[in-house]
Amino acid sequence: MRNVLAIAHKELRAYFASPIAYIVIGFFALLYGIFFVSIMQYFVDASMKAGLMAGAQPPNVNQQMIRPLLQNVTVVVLFLLPMITMRTYAEEKRSGTIELLLTSPITDFEIVIGKFLGAMALYGAMLAVTLFHFGVMFLYGRPEWKPILTSYLGLVLFGGCFVSVGLFISSLSKNQIVAGAVTFSVFLVLWVITWLGNFAGPTGVKLTTYLSIVDHFDDFTKGVIDTSHLIYYVSFITFGLFLTAKSVDSERWRG
Repeated sequence: MRNVLAIAHKELRAYFASPIAYIVIGFFALLYGIFFVSIMQYFVDASMKAGLMAGAQPPNVNQQMIRPLLQNVTVVVLFLLPMITMRTYAEEKRSGTIELLLTSPITDFEIVIGKFLGAMALYGAMLAVTLFHFGVMFLYGRPEWKPILTSYLGLVLFGGCFVSVGLFISSLSKNQIVAGAVTFSVFLVLWVITWLGNFAGPTGVKLTTYLSIVDHFDDFTKGVIDTSHLIYYVSFITFGLFLTAKSVDSERWRG
């Protein structure tokens, strides 16, 4: 465990030693702030209209503000996570430090998990930006906290899937730009796979709906924790890390 934490700390420090962490977090904060202001303005307008209509039900802050806000976060993640994962192995290969890492007394499992936790720590720093906005909502409103917690759980699992895939793709390339472009392309396919299934008939729709990484996130925003969604995300992350470990092992043998 000590080796895993040492690698995770090294990865996180490397992110903040370069502009990557600041660009990713800053860009995420900017986009999230724009989404927050836009959706809040829409919610305030809807509340005012409901107040002017006798007997009208006031809008629900969780369903009509927080849920679409966090769903928009997944769109931002689609674009930003490739920037986090593209350097994990590609940079090691380019700089020649991968040989030093592979010949050290550390197992492939420790390397993979350490880099995964380092990338997830940066992703967690991104999500931490959103806590300020939720603090404002709790200060001036009464949102339900349970759907917010389940939404964050879904975001962590959602991001974990993307990170595990990004690590695998980065382990196959020496070029960060190539790794980032391929990672984004794979993410995009996982995003729109449900649309593609519409051309494959009923069976294709069922299959692609299950494979869609976005559709499994929707229930978390409703405050529902379904074991099938948990199994999907955990299996996805495990498979991605397994492929990464095999790729690292093959690099060790080639070295």
